[in-house]
Amino acid sequence: MGTEIIFCVIGVVVGLAIGAFIGNLYRKKVGEAKIGSAEEEAKRIVENGEKTAENLKKEALIEAKEKIIKDRNEAEKEIKERRNEVTRLERRAVQREEALEKKIESYERKEETLTRKIKEQEELIATTEAVRLQQLEKLETIAGLSREDAKEELVRLIEDDAKHEAAMKIIEIESQLKDDADRKAREIISLAIQRCASDHVSEATVSVVALPSDDMKGRIIGREGRNIRTIETMTGVDLIIDDTPEAITVSCFDPVRREIARLALEKLISDGRIHPTRIEETVEKAKREVESIIKQAGERATLETGVHGLNTELVKLLGRLRYRTSYGQNVLDHSIEVAHIAGIIADELGIDATLAKRAGLLHDIGKAMTQDVEGSHVQIGIDIARKYKENRDVIHAIEAHHNDVEPQTIVAMIIQAADAISAARPGARREDLENYLKRLQRLEEIANSFPGVEKSFAIQAGREIRVMVKPEEVNDDQMILTAREIVKKIESSLEYPGQIKIHLIRESRAIDYAK
Repeated sequence: MGTEIIFCVIGVVVGLAIGAFIGNLYRKKVGEAKIGSAEEEAKRIVENGEKTAENLKKEALIEAKEKIIKDRNEAEKEIKERRNEVTRLERRAVQREEALEKKIESYERKEETLTRKIKEQEELIATTEAVRLQQLEKLETIAGLSREDAKEELVRLIEDDAKHEAAMKIIEIESQLKDDADRKAREIISLAIQRCASDHVSEATVSVVALPSDDMKGRIIGREGRNIRTIETMTGVDLIIDDTPEAITVSCFDPVRREIARLALEKLISDGRIHPTRIEETVEKAKREVESIIKQAGERATLETGVHGLNTELVKLLGRLRYRTSYGQNVLDHSIEVAHIAGIIADELGIDATLAKRAGLLHDIGKAMTQDVEGSHVQIGIDIARKYKENRDVIHAIEAHHNDVEPQTIVAMIIQAADAISAARPGARREDLENYLKRLQRLEEIANSFPGVEKSFAIQAGREIRVMVKPEEVNDDQMILTAREIVKKIESSLEYPGQIKIHLIRESRAIDYAK
């Protein structure tokens, strides 16, 4: 049994070994067969690859040859085009060269012709100069003038012609400008005057106080004149008590003091109690009342003109102008009128009307202090305006409104015009006889001071001066220049309202006798 098992085991081992051997042989044959197949497949693949590579090589060579042929054709075409372009440029260059050669030849011919003509002209000029010199010598011999004398005569003639033409041109320009300026000025001024119509103003330096009866004169004089002395001492006025029925005259150069005295007298007369103590109380009360009136007058002026922001002291000084007159014209009313006129003119010209009104209202502010401070009202006005820090343009307008300095701003010129309009209108001012006669005399003296003036006459109340000139010394052209010089001297030497017409007269007479 054990042997059988052994044999069985050995049989199984041998069977397994034989099976493994046979399996190995089979696998070997199968592997060899696969290897042979793989080698054949690899060989086939290599052959296919070689064929493909050969085909690709042939295709690449064909493409390269085609590209080379194409590039060569394009290059040959481009070379051909460039050769054609070069040939065309060469042809154009040859044509330009030929044209330049032709032009050079033409210029050379022209140069030769020009040189010949220049030479001919030089010869002609030399001949002409010689003839001119001969003619000049003949002319000098015929005319009896040397060359220098002839030049002087020619210069004199040219100067006369130039003066004549200048005078005529001046007349033409002045006429045109004057017409335009006069028309525009008349429009603006007439509008200003129409819109600012004021009453005629005329004041005196005396006030008359009405009395209920002549018996009141004695009470005002008082015992041994103590009442009248007290009134005159307290107010600084002169009381004139004469034969005028039921009236006392109050005389004083200071209108404020005169107004205080007038009010005090009216209160005393109304009250009936007249003695030194009562007089002192009444005068003090009148002073306070006048101060209140002055303040109200200044405020009224600022409200009426629309000028705001003035210093309080300036307003009081404006109110003092209510009792100040110039040639009989109330200065406060004049200042208000100037402010209105200046504002209207400024509006018409497109200038700041508020500034013009302010300057117009303050232009105569110095007259409020002329009796207390030394100096002209212009300089006093400048100092007051600077003290209260007024606008520079306003200060300049005050300074220039009487031409103490040359006006530098439009506002200053407007104030000059407005001041003249307000002062020159009919009835605005009155002038004493002495000053009037002095002005007429001064007008004639200025006109007579010019060379060639024979005599002069101031007429039309000094609004016109007629000047007779000597015809042998002043010709027609010189008359224009002489008239202008007289105007300038009058403007710089005199102060006058309105304007003065300068009328020059030149009369030529021919006298002969029949024998």
